[in-house]
Amino acid sequence: MSKAAAKAFITALAEANPDAESELVFRNPFELLVSVVLSAQATDKSVNKATKGLFEEAPDPASMAAIGEEGIARHIRTIGLWRAKAHNVDLLCHQLLERHGGQVPSDRASLEALAGVGRKTANVVMNVAFGADTMAVDTHIFRIGNRTGLAPGKTVRQVEDGLVARIPKDMLRPAHHWLILHGRYVCKARTPECWRCPATTWCLYPDKRMVAPATRKATAS
Repeated sequence: MSKAAAKAFITALAEANPDAESELVFRNPFELLVSVVLSAQATDKSVNKATKGLFEEAPDPASMAAIGEEGIARHIRTIGLWRAKAHNVDLLCHQLLERHGGQVPSDRASLEALAGVGRKTANVVMNVAFGADTMAVDTHIFRIGNRTGLAPGKTVRQVEDGLVARIPKDMLRPAHHWLILHGRYVCKARTPECWRCPATTWCLYPDKRMVAPATRKATAS
């Protein structure tokens, strides 16, 4: 997809969902960081349910480090990989206290040096908490990048680099939300709902489904 087409594609998504934002519930960079770490292989809805009680008991790195791995685990047993995540969040809190005075750093190198934080998580925190022009590529955005031709690539990094190169800089930061929500609710994995997509004009997907499947009516017995 050309830069001009990519701009038109993203503009169409923006116009359809101008107020797109993260569906994670958080009040500050620390809660965002923990929520994103917990969101790996879990839905935002399940993470929000788990963190409600966790953040009430431990709203900052010091209090969360105080309840420890077992205390964290008690709140997050309903989400995938909860044991490993509890360990990482506990370690992450100690690292924030020891290295950054309990504050979440805003630079990539410091974020990626924290337990459980990879490039995608760092990109989300930099984008949402600190306003950086980053593109966090999750499974939804990876799918859209390849399916639509917006930024094809065999790896997450290739898709990220393609998106950064094609999307206008002034649209890059909010584009993360426009794309992830589009992938979550319209350009779905199994059955993309092309008939609802505002950007089909520029999409290069060859098997567009432009007619919604007929709703089956229950037959009378």
